[in-house]
Amino acid sequence: MTTPDTTDTTNGTDTTTLAVVTAFNDAFNTRRVDAVDGLLTDDCVFEGTTPPDGERHAGRDAVRDAFAGVFAGAVDGVFTTEETIVAGERAVVRWRYDWVAHDGRPGHVRGVDVLTVRDGRIAEKLAYVKG
Repeated sequence: MTTPDTTDTTNGTDTTTLAVVTAFNDAFNTRRVDAVDGLLTDDCVFEGTTPPDGERHAGRDAVRDAFAGVFAGAVDGVFTTEETIVAGERAVVRWRYDWVAHDGRPGHVRGVDVLTVRDGRIAEKLAYVKG
């Protein structure tokens, strides 16, 4: 994801949360599994966007493996951050994901991530998609 367009950083916790979320999004968008893994808590939880409730992955290994699967399945996909809002250890990232389908047609989807940062690492990433 790119650098956020809008941020709310009013204290040290907000600044730390923003830095962790930005580093995570940059590592995620460049498909660097090791960098993503280094930003996860051991008990991290990730809920993806698969309808109706999103697939849940719990624990650092499971979350890392889920992200590795996302990276392998969409080699041309690009996330763009539209807005980041930070409040303490919580962040909401509004994003757009663009890709090119196997038939050459472009596609996109928009969504939000609700993240929790604990001790300088991502503890929770809940993803939601429009449509």
